[in-house]
Amino acid sequence: MTTLTFRNSRGELVDIPTVPATKAKSEFGAVLDDAVARGAVAITRHDATKAVLISYAEFESLVKSRSPALEDLSAQFDGLLQRIQTPEARKGMKAAFNASPAELGRAAVRAAAKKNARTRVAALRRR
Repeated sequence: MTTLTFRNSRGELVDIPTVPATKAKSEFGAVLDDAVARGAVAITRHDATKAVLISYAEFESLVKSRSPALEDLSAQFDGLLQRIQTPEARKGMKAAFNASPAELGRAAVRAAAKKNARTRVAALRRR
């Protein structure tokens, strides 16, 4: 049995098993139990993944992530609003509006370099 990498509801990369469609059909109960225990099982036909059977918990997580509740969005907005109203944020915005084009360019290059460094570190951690 081969595996497929899957990002679960907690954001973790996990390997899920793959099963041929014929086995999924003949041993559905065992495949279902495996999907519930592991979060998901990939179903293949002719060595190509054709479907994924996910647990109900994973399904709920997917549905919730696609349509966040109004209360969740309100809380996110309130948090963002609070962060942009700090003295540090005001100082930063004032500096940005008063900056010359050359200063803005240098700041953009520094920010891009930091982002690229974080992306490389994150990629190394996933290995």
